[in-house]
Amino acid sequence: MDRMVQPPLVDTTACLCRVDAGLKTVAGAKKYVPRTKLCLQPSIKPSIHPTRNKAARSNRSCYQSPLLPGLPDDLAIACLVRVPRVEHRKLRVVCKRWYRLLCGNFFYSLRKSLGIAEEWIYIIKRDREGKISWHAFDPVYQLWQPLPPVPKEYSEALGFGCAVLSGCHLYLFGGKDLLKGSMRRVIFYSARTNKWHRAPDMLRRRHFFGSCVIKNRLYVAGGENEGVHRSLRSAEVYDPNKNRWSFISDMSTAMVPFIGVVYEDKWFLKGLGPHRQVMSEIYQPETDSWYPFYNGMVAGWRNPCASLNGQLYALDCKDGCKLRVYDEVGDSWSKHIDSKIHLGNSRALEAAALVPLNGKLCIIRNNMSISLVDISKSNDLKGTTAQHLWETIAGKGQFKTLVTNLWSSLAGRNRLKSHIVHCQVLQA
Repeated sequence: MDRMVQPPLVDTTACLCRVDAGLKTVAGAKKYVPRTKLCLQPSIKPSIHPTRNKAARSNRSCYQSPLLPGLPDDLAIACLVRVPRVEHRKLRVVCKRWYRLLCGNFFYSLRKSLGIAEEWIYIIKRDREGKISWHAFDPVYQLWQPLPPVPKEYSEALGFGCAVLSGCHLYLFGGKDLLKGSMRRVIFYSARTNKWHRAPDMLRRRHFFGSCVIKNRLYVAGGENEGVHRSLRSAEVYDPNKNRWSFISDMSTAMVPFIGVVYEDKWFLKGLGPHRQVMSEIYQPETDSWYPFYNGMVAGWRNPCASLNGQLYALDCKDGCKLRVYDEVGDSWSKHIDSKIHLGNSRALEAAALVPLNGKLCIIRNNMSISLVDISKSNDLKGTTAQHLWETIAGKGQFKTLVTNLWSSLAGRNRLKSHIVHCQVLQA
């Protein structure tokens, strides 16, 4: 009897098959249909990425039913690859061949090469009792989508990191367990399989650290642990191609970062030093070096920040209804993109994240309202004429905003029913 082969757990950058290297059409895709050849990386450790033994081919029937009756497989793939992402969860349960197809590399590589891959927003929240939950938002249909629960080890963790590699893998790493203390654990969610998987542990236990992704490599630095020296200087990097962590140069000084951004392939970090003083550092991967810096960019830099199309943007007010743009020549935050619609100062309406989404900037607030800013049309605008660049795609309606403000006032401004911890964008 045909047995389902478990898909590889790290299956994007680790896979070197020709399809992932740049399949542009569906012609000839039939030979990449699962069961002819699986994309497995031989260096993956069995203890981290277990695989099942394949059944002997002599016991299998040579005949396979087509992906779609009446069509050759390459045309079937051309049809299935254009199905909206919101329906992929249903496609996986139709049959084993469809499951293997949708969990493989080439299916989503083909969607990306054809320009039909879709980006969803993933939000990780903490409620008043400290429980972690997460949610996915489809900006095309403007609907919240179901997700598998967050694994138990992160259901109440504090100070953990969150990042996206290969566009479709969301990693949770490090953090502090309420009973076991600082962790080295790393797990990731695959948007292709809609499942959680394990990844190699970090080299050091740490929580409340900084993290970023540069050229599809995950960097972590600083933070705290329960040892004698609570603040850390150490830093490390995870390479998904090699599936392992490596130490990089230590920071100039131990730091607990509270904000960071990647700009021009450099990592800018700002946080608190060993004596609780505010400090900032920059890391250059090319030279593997850290050095302190302080200029007009970090002066007053506290709100979420994002880099898009070579420009650096930061939120300029608590509800995220105004953006600042960094002027590198003048070394100052000069230009403003203002929606002219101020939502309020309650913590429920506070902007928690700023992320790129489909070429626009996406602002996510604690009440789960989401706004988009089309910055591509802002070059010739002044602050007083930028209202039409803003669009609300979640949490529409002034009534909801009024109720949120009223509830926040009754409950107390410093008490949140829930708040956003991390926000990322995954493509599939």
